[in-house]
This record gives sequence, structure tokens and C-alpha cells, in this order.
Amino acid sequence: MSELLPLIALLIAVGALAGFTAGLFGIGGGAVMVPALFFAFTAIGVDPEVIMHCAVATSVSVIIINGYRSTRSHLARDSVDMELLWPRQGWRSYALWIGVGSFIGAWWLAPRLSSDSLTLVFASVAMVVALQFIIGRPDFTLRQSVPGGLSPPLVGSSVGALSAIMGIGGGSISVPLLTLCGVPVHRAVGTAAGFGLAIAIPATIGFVLSGLEVVGRPPTSLGYVNLAGFALIAASAWFIVPWGTALAHKLKAVPLRRIFGICLALVALNMARKTGLF
Repeated sequence: MSELLPLIALLIAVGALAGFTAGLFGIGGGAVMVPALFFAFTAIGVDPEVIMHCAVATSVSVIIINGYRSTRSHLARDSVDMELLWPRQGWRSYALWIGVGSFIGAWWLAPRLSSDSLTLVFASVAMVVALQFIIGRPDFTLRQSVPGGLSPPLVGSSVGALSAIMGIGGGSISVPLLTLCGVPVHRAVGTAAGFGLAIAIPATIGFVLSGLEVVGRPPTSLGYVNLAGFALIAASAWFIVPWGTALAHKLKAVPLRRIFGICLALVALNMARKTGLF
């Protein structure tokens, strides 16, 4: 038990930080949870070869809870586009293909990438997201509707796979994509919450299956998912989210987005540095 106490304390702190940031900036928390878990697992001596795999898997498992809570809240406000999540023609569902991509990313793709490769993928995409927070224009659009045809399987599966190997709910990727296609930002955020749930459930299953026989994982892990991390982070974040939300309504949005973007960029650079890139 004494060996687990440092991990427990670190994971509670990770959950509080992720929950506060999720409420404050309106993101799922994966962009905060993954680097925090990365450094937490490093601090307790987890095998470097599996650190990033365990971090992204544990993060995405927590997003099941966050995504469910968020989706229900947005459904109550009629801010979820069900035609994108699950239209009458099921094969045209973005949520379906996002789920397929996330399972493939967690079960097949992530185990074939080294921990350093996963870290570089996260750092690269996090830097793009950070720049969008810093200099992005929320009102900029490329078209007035979300494309159909082959776009759901191609774009959806790509978003799902990338989100899974990053350990995020996809909001940082899908919200900008939806707004670029003319979806109002509040509806984009609500729909992205549903995408997050579609990512998190199959990705968690994939990470459990792909990590079952892997050695060097932290204690209390099922596959790559750390159960202690899941329980402690989810519980801690659940209670802290309203604090961040309350503060968000008191402060100006644009400076907050830029501050968060700068912090995320610094985290991305630090994680890239740890891979020996520079």
C-alpha cells in the first residue's frame, strides 16, 4: 500500500487539474490528463516503453464518464446534431466511423508505436491545437455544411484513430472541423461531446485488449488502462468541473484561450524534448 500512496496522491491532483481545466476551457480534459499522467507515471518509475501507452489509455477511459455527462447536458439544451451522430442511414454516421477508427487506433495502431512516437504525435497535435487557441478565429468557415458521401468513413475514422492514440475526446479536433463547416460553435461543442463518447468506449476496449500481456505497467492496470487512475481522476474531476465552469463565466474568454494555448504549447515542447527531438 505504501508504494501506491504516491500514485494515489498524484492521480487525485491530475483529476482536479483536468476537471478544472475542462470546466474553464470547455475541453474534455485529455489535453491535460495525458501530459499529467505521463509525468505522474514517470515519477513513480513506470517502464518508459509503456508510459505513454498507459497515459493515453487511462485518459481516454476517463473520457467515457466526462463524455456521457457532457453529452446528456448538451442534449438537454438541444445543442447536439443527431444527424451527424446517428442519421437514419447508419453508414453515414460520423460517430460510427469515429468509433471504428478509435478502436483500430487503440487496439492495432498504438501498440505498434513506441512510447517516444506516441509522445511526438501527442506533442505535434497539441501544438496545432495550442496555436488554434492562441491565434485561431472561431468565426472563420470554409463551407456552409458538413460534407457527406465518403467523408464520414474517411474523416471520421481518421479523427477517431488520432484521438485514441492521443488519449483525447476529440473535441480539440472536431470542434474546429465542425465550425469550419459552418456549424455554430455551441452546436459544434455539443456534437463533439457525443463524438467524445464514441471515441472513448471503443478506444478503452482496444487499449484493454492490446495491453493485457504487456509488462512494466503501473500497479492496478487492466491492459494499458490504469484502474486506480480511472477511478481517482474521474471522481476528482467530477467535483472540480463546476468550479472551472463558474470561473469561466466570470472571466473574459479570449485571454483565457490564449493563456491555455501558451501553457499547452509549453507542455507540448517539453514532451517533445523528452523524446530527444531537441
